[in-house]
Amino acid sequence: MNKKSKLVEVYCARNEMEAHVIRGLLESFDIPSVMKSNAAPSVHMFTMDGMAEVKIMVMDSMADEARQLLAGEKNV
Repeated sequence: MNKKSKLVEVYCARNEMEAHVIRGLLESFDIPSVMKSNAAPSVHMFTMDGMAEVKIMVMDSMADEARQLLAGEKNV
């Protein structure tokens, strides 16, 4: 990632399991991603009031492609 690239959110998963599925989909299309959460690891097993939400972040240069893929707009 160059100095001008930044990470942007493309998806907000309800929990860590869903986040791993989304990351796997993105990675199968060569879109690297990271998960970002403010919750303690033990909270990820439960979803209460969004506490277990996990943001999926990608480089801004790949964000449009990732969003199209996640919206089902990209031909597989």
